[in-house]
Amino acid sequence: MAEAQGMSAQNWVALINRPSLEEFSLAFSKDATLDASVLREPMVGAPDIRRFFDATRTMYESIAFVHETTSISHSYLSWEGLFAGKEVAGVTVLHRDEASFIKHIALYHRPFDQVLAFSAELIKLLNRSS
Repeated sequence: MAEAQGMSAQNWVALINRPSLEEFSLAFSKDATLDASVLREPMVGAPDIRRFFDATRTMYESIAFVHETTSISHSYLSWEGLFAGKEVAGVTVLHRDEASFIKHIALYHRPFDQVLAFSAELIKLLNRSS
């Protein structure tokens, strides 16, 4: 069974900060996907998901999880932060498969102006790292 079962905000932060792609990948299904309001299309596979989080972690001036709820197959993590000197907030939804591997991440940012600004900066960073 994968280690993603019962994914708390603290465990999620530890996961996305793992030092290697190999360690990071242990929590994901082979075909895991990330859909985000700041992306034009989903990212597929642990390597691309890792690349997304490597880029976004450099973009926030601050970020903190403020609420979490976990069910058998989903974890809902609400967060608030600062990007480019302005407030940003959202929710991260982690969907696990029957073996408890993360198979889908839905990541939503708000407000709309911050979605657009964040997306533009993220695209620049991802293009540099590909």
